Amino acid sequence: MADFTDTLTPDHIAMIANQPIFFVATAAEGARINLSPKGYDAFRVLAPDRVGYLDLGGSGNETNAHLLADGRITVMFCNFQQPALILRIYGKGRPVLPADPDWAEISGHFNLLPGTRQIFDIAVESVQTSCGWGVPVMELENERATLVKYHAQADPEKWAEKMSKRVSSIDGLPARPTDRYISGHAAD
Repeated sequence: MADFTDTLTPDHIAMIANQPIFFVATAAEGARINLSPKGYDAFRVLAPDRVGYLDLGGSGNETNAHLLADGRITVMFCNFQQPALILRIYGKGRPVLPADPDWAEISGHFNLLPGTRQIFDIAVESVQTSCGWGVPVMELENERATLVKYHAQADPEKWAEKMSKRVSSIDGLPARPTDRYISGHAAD
């Protein structure tokens, strides 16, 4: 039931474009497995062998820490409409922060949202599709505006102070903190 390819095909890319949610999993030796749901218009196929997603500030910075420690990442999409399908992207990822030299290149592929702290750049190593027959058929009612609204209303100095404290994972692995971006422009 599972099929593997080395890169994303046009059919894979079309399926990804229709999904309002995706899931990201990372792990590092001696640390908990991190699994996070992601929404918004935050995922991009940059090439058949390269993808990325926009990361907003949240409760922690686990993905950043895990990628710095290990690099492995899995991104999963479930088609909650027809036809049933699950697609997993296995790869090596790295955080790209606004202070990094390649930020301008990669951020140009995204509509930056309030609270953007980094983009995860992922080199695709393999792609797996499977049936998804056990996944329910569901419809998206709407996006939650809460996270973007929270970041848009935040005081830039307090936000930067809060994000600067995100220097390690739950398990103590080092993470790189970021500076603040609002609607694609660095805060002064």
